[in-house]
Amino acid sequence: MKRKLDIAPFVSSIVAILCGLIIGFIILLISNNKEAVPGFATILSGPVAHGMKGIGQVFYYATPLILCGLSVGFAFKTGLFNIGGSGQFLMGAFGGVLVGLTMDNLGPMQWVVALLFATLLGALWGAIPGILKAYFNVNEVITCIMLNYIALFWVNMTVKGSDVLFNTLRNESKDIPKVSTIPKLGLDVIFDGSSVNSGIIIAIVAAIVLYIVLEKTTFGYELKACGFNKVASKYAGINENRSIVMSMLIAGAICGLAGGIMLLSGTGRHIEVKDVIPNEGFNGISVALLGISNPIGIIFSGLFIAYLTAGGFYLQLFHFSKEIIDIIIAVIIYFSAFALIIKMLMSKFSKKPPERELIAAQKALHDVEMKDKKEKEV
Repeated sequence: MKRKLDIAPFVSSIVAILCGLIIGFIILLISNNKEAVPGFATILSGPVAHGMKGIGQVFYYATPLILCGLSVGFAFKTGLFNIGGSGQFLMGAFGGVLVGLTMDNLGPMQWVVALLFATLLGALWGAIPGILKAYFNVNEVITCIMLNYIALFWVNMTVKGSDVLFNTLRNESKDIPKVSTIPKLGLDVIFDGSSVNSGIIIAIVAAIVLYIVLEKTTFGYELKACGFNKVASKYAGINENRSIVMSMLIAGAICGLAGGIMLLSGTGRHIEVKDVIPNEGFNGISVALLGISNPIGIIFSGLFIAYLTAGGFYLQLFHFSKEIIDIIIAVIIYFSAFALIIKMLMSKFSKKPPERELIAAQKALHDVEMKDKKEKEV
């Protein structure tokens, strides 16, 4: 029997996008009605109107959005809220910078090792709230928020205290040597003048891998089942604690990878020693909500938000503040979240809630296993 395709989440995302654009246009009219129409047209066509360079910039902006969105969406799918993406992103950025500036004898593999170390640090930082959640029942939201600030101050202190890493004149980390930068694989030729690199390819591959893991493997099923209903999962023999820790570890690794890619992209990004948490982790929440936590959907939502961001840059030509784009994105996410709440309430009050079906299925499976075991003993 074929599973019926549920198009409601996709429709809700489209409606949210349309509502956000309409409200954005109204804001433009209020701000400057004479320039509202050309300004809105620039938001919709800005990157494309600037040719391959504009499209390349969309891919560049989309890379951290997709990866951080995958991190948050993966945690959502397993019943966890990874709001610590900013700290994990920062730890990954630090890992990439550390290897990039201190190891100069790895040759062409320098950037690979730097990315792997960035991913490892992000994974370790994500595993901490997972362990606290699994074994001490500490809410992951609280620990993630605390770890964001711990990562910020620890990285600032470590970078500033190192002569190898710190540029005292600019109060930021030093420039990454060319050998440590991520290769562009010819994308700089195709999208001439843009900052795009092979990071976008890594992000898309990561999304496909996560989709396969979640939808096609036993490991992914166990993670989702644990997030869906811990009691039923434990009843079915799934290791609940292991699933929680692994989920947060993987989510942290993805954000760490995003941090490493951005700092090793060779576009002038540095670790700035100031008391400001990176926005990338929080932006990932927006991307995950709009992409309904589906890895493939997150690719498109990340590209869409990056497209609006790139269009907002050109909006300044019409004397509008580029922060209008942030308002439009915020409205889109608001409507996306509202649609998600409505869907959850409908599921809760339906005649056959998914939780009840899962518990019944797991109980039936357990009864069959017990019956077979008794027959074998006889």
